[in-house]
Amino acid sequence: MIGSIQNPVTAAEPIDINASAAILVDAETGKILYEENSKTVLGIASMTKMMTEYITLEAIKEGKVKWDQKYTVSPELSKMSHDEELSNVYLRVEESYTVKDLYAAMAIESANAATIAIAEVIAGTEANFVKMMNEKAKELGLEQYKFVNSTGLNNREMLKHFPEVVGDPDEENVMSANDVAALAYHLIKDFPEVLETSSIPEAIFAKGTRDEFVMDNWNWSLDGYKDLAKDYPNYQQFVYEGMDGLKTGSTLFAGFNFTGTAERNGQRFISVVMNTSSQSQRFIETRKIMDYAFNNFAKKEIVPKHFQVKDSKTVPVIKGKEKQVKIYTKEAVNLVVSSGEEGNYQPVLVLDKEKINKNGELTAPVKKGEKVGYLTIEAKNADKLGFVSEEGQNKMRVDVIAAEDVEKSNWFVLMMRGIGHFFGDLWGGISSTVKGWF
Repeated sequence: MIGSIQNPVTAAEPIDINASAAILVDAETGKILYEENSKTVLGIASMTKMMTEYITLEAIKEGKVKWDQKYTVSPELSKMSHDEELSNVYLRVEESYTVKDLYAAMAIESANAATIAIAEVIAGTEANFVKMMNEKAKELGLEQYKFVNSTGLNNREMLKHFPEVVGDPDEENVMSANDVAALAYHLIKDFPEVLETSSIPEAIFAKGTRDEFVMDNWNWSLDGYKDLAKDYPNYQQFVYEGMDGLKTGSTLFAGFNFTGTAERNGQRFISVVMNTSSQSQRFIETRKIMDYAFNNFAKKEIVPKHFQVKDSKTVPVIKGKEKQVKIYTKEAVNLVVSSGEEGNYQPVLVLDKEKINKNGELTAPVKKGEKVGYLTIEAKNADKLGFVSEEGQNKMRVDVIAAEDVEKSNWFVLMMRGIGHFFGDLWGGISSTVKGWF
């Protein structure tokens, strides 16, 4: 279990999290604000379904699958949906359900049979879908992961209902907390509509049909439960202001996990806790991390718009009416930092090698607003900026542009400059020779 952090990522006060791994990131950039054991590979259980959601929403966006598309339930899947040891909604043999209803069951109730149904809709078979999951993880830049099913169950639970599984009979999905946070980051950035479903505390599956089922979201941080309050009257202690996602998960192997996301006043954070001790503990630990985030971090302007780097405020220009051009940043650079940390960063200017010659000169004409390079920021101390995604790192770059026009000089001026340079070089050579005589 995690004790007090000895080497926090930032200057904010350390926190004590009781979990095998944890991480906190800024949802806009993916900047890591706190982590402990975040590169350790652990079981993820039903947090797996975030990948299934990503692939589903992508398939919907690309028109490969439609929300009103129907799926007809097989006897095997129906039997699994009635397994009382698993989280499910009941699916009737040979009954048809829409992708929209199955997706809601997966996202809210964490229904496992409904999740497999979605996998079959998209990929034909569970095995094909698992292949897609691993390929998508690689595409998203994840590094430490292995998917063997679409649900997050241990394979032995799958084998109770299906003759074959991907991987070993007792295997289940694993990831690092860093990659779980990266997956959540991509899911929210690419498909923000995921929060419309993940924020629903209760809903009715297949409403108006004989299969109607009350679904309770396993995320007790949400407010607005009615049915759950009957069995867990004290759940209100876990409700967290601004929380609207994202996914819980638990197995004997993985422990109790939670990927949470909350927004207040336009600032969103993502947290992950893995292998906590109980169903309620994961929300207690998440509250600690989120309080730490909202109490200590805020978006600050590190570099203003039209910023000029000291000693690099201009770039020399050849063949122009002016011999240099003023340059500055096109936009400001904003970063989520802890209080007083703004001064820990320094700007770094990188000129476009395709725009400048070997002497570091631009060639006229140069247009106002023309990109001549970019500016990024680096930490002054030994700590490097950490991001869960390269895409987030790139957000710390802003274009550096020309602040004014530099027209190309006419042929006569260029010729006279050339003559001047020639005689200047000639006179310099003669002077050197004469000096050598004495």
